Amino acid sequence: MAERWVLLAYRIPRQPSTLRITIWRKLDRLGVARLGDGLVALPADARTREQIDWIAEEIGEMGGSSTVWLAAAGSAAQEKAIAAEMRAARAAEYRAVIEQAATAAGARAGERSRALKRLQAELRRIGRRDYFPPAEREAAQQAVRALAEADADAEAGTRTSGGAR
Repeated sequence: MAERWVLLAYRIPRQPSTLRITIWRKLDRLGVARLGDGLVALPADARTREQIDWIAEEIGEMGGSSTVWLAAAGSAAQEKAIAAEMRAARAAEYRAVIEQAATAAGARAGERSRALKRLQAELRRIGRRDYFPPAEREAAQQAVRALAEADADAEAGTRTSGGAR
């Protein structure tokens, strides 16, 4: 693999707790691997480096401290373990999308359309933090495509039968 990683080591003041929660949520949205208390990692590229740098700046503005590192895992096994952890987290998110798409398929037309838009947005969000795509990725994309087709078919049926939306 020989992946380069961008690491963020940080400390945030305990109070107010909203500052810590804000940073944790931002890190979660990025899909970081949590290596330890106050230590997270992402595969290094220009985008992830920039995002980690912004969070590091924000931590400093909050009165905390942070250091950004570029690193390589000490062994291939460690690197594979980090990638597997990140892949498993995305797989769980994709499974949730699959379940929600299946539930939405049986919903009324308006609810189905709203669910479809929400799930398409969720797939985009997951995709932005999916550095090591799991098998569930394709299944989730297919489930949302099937929901879109069902929604389009229902919409066409409503128009041809003269029904109003």
